[in-house]
Amino acid sequence: MKYRKLGRETRIRRSILASLTKDCIMNEHVVTTEARAKEVRKFVEKMITYGKDGTLVSRRKALAFLHNDKEVVKKVFDDLAKRYENRAGGYTRIIKLKERRGDDALEVKLELV
Repeated sequence: MKYRKLGRETRIRRSILASLTKDCIMNEHVVTTEARAKEVRKFVEKMITYGKDGTLVSRRKALAFLHNDKEVVKKVFDDLAKRYENRAGGYTRIIKLKERRGDDALEVKLELV
């Protein structure tokens, strides 16, 4: 599987992706750079797919990725799984906003559909 390194070590990159995934699930949107948003989208969609599956194994996989944040996992399995039960995929959208002032990086809004 091809992925973006985002200029970080593995452990730091995984932590960033997990925290952005948690923020996106809890707030139902997050504003970040385009590269990070494209990478986080994969994990948000995977968590919702785990929620739709609803098994104990998928719940444990979600807990492992989200650093045992039970509140986020509860929202995925109880709320989001019911919301997207008839949808086959594509639970997120990326909306381009503007360039960031400091480094001119393109900022986008990653949100749940």
